[in-house]
Amino acid sequence: MKMKQHIIILLLLFNFQLIAQGPYAPPTGLTGSTAIHKDSSVFVGWATNAVITRGWQNSSDTTLGKTTAGNDSSAIGKSGVNGVVSLGDGGSAILTFATPIKNGSGADFAVFENSFDGQFLELAFVEVSSDGINFFRFPAHTLTQDTVQLDNNANMDATNIHNLAGKYRAQYGTPFDLEDLNGISGLDVNNITHIKIIDVVGSINPTYGTYDNENNIINDPFPTPFPTGGFDLDAVGVIHSLSTSVSENKDFIQKIYPNPVQDMLTIIFTNNQVSTYLITDLSGKEISSEYVNKLQLTINTASFKKGIYFLTIVTTDNQKSIHKIVKQ
Repeated sequence: MKMKQHIIILLLLFNFQLIAQGPYAPPTGLTGSTAIHKDSSVFVGWATNAVITRGWQNSSDTTLGKTTAGNDSSAIGKSGVNGVVSLGDGGSAILTFATPIKNGSGADFAVFENSFDGQFLELAFVEVSSDGINFFRFPAHTLTQDTVQLDNNANMDATNIHNLAGKYRAQYGTPFDLEDLNGISGLDVNNITHIKIIDVVGSINPTYGTYDNENNIINDPFPTPFPTGGFDLDAVGVIHSLSTSVSENKDFIQKIYPNPVQDMLTIIFTNNQVSTYLITDLSGKEISSEYVNKLQLTINTASFKKGIYFLTIVTTDNQKSIHKIVKQ
């Protein structure tokens, strides 16, 4: 029986890869996915405060009232700990943090929703602010068809979705890179104090619907006329913060190559001080680690599966450097 179940799962994954047509990262567990598990070592903090503005259960029938599931505290802390808060149609949450978020290498924070299967997806826009007043939206894009309304039996393809929270299943965060907003007047990407999550009203009726950065109407399950309707915010995890337990300083690393890598990854240090390196996958699982006391280190990556990894190097004097490594 177990063998038969394994074969069925493999066939489903194979068939999904055949039908996935979009250009963006695929669902959790598939090669190229950017989903980050809540237990990943890349997270250095979580939201410490949230203010929720509820949306309607059904914006086309406001007699149902607004959503009621969860509360402000549900969006605080680590994913999977305090439950979720349902924003409702067009509802929003503004989150703040113990210390500001900065624009580091790769993704800087991740937003968690509670999709149970990674195919029924309730989406949200993400905006950031460095003053708590002026918010700037990540350039979102969807290629999901807009001719047939998705409903509560929706089966969506993550490869058609970019820069929208809710792209991945529960306890796997959708990452956002502040570099996407670098250079915008009025925004300091190295001092992000507020993150705003805004539910996408997924109606393809222009009266109620919302649009992506390229003026495509966004199709996601609509209506969701329940107290739990709309985007279900679980948590926001911080990857790059202005203040962490160790300082982030890359001066002790001269070069890391090649990246993308195939069989061997080389790290050249500026001195031979004692360091520790750790490589984890997107789920936070340790793949390789070692104490280092030399100017050059070569890591055998031949056995690594294709995908994205995080290389973290920490010195004995608490300098830290994190790098995204792609295995081809």
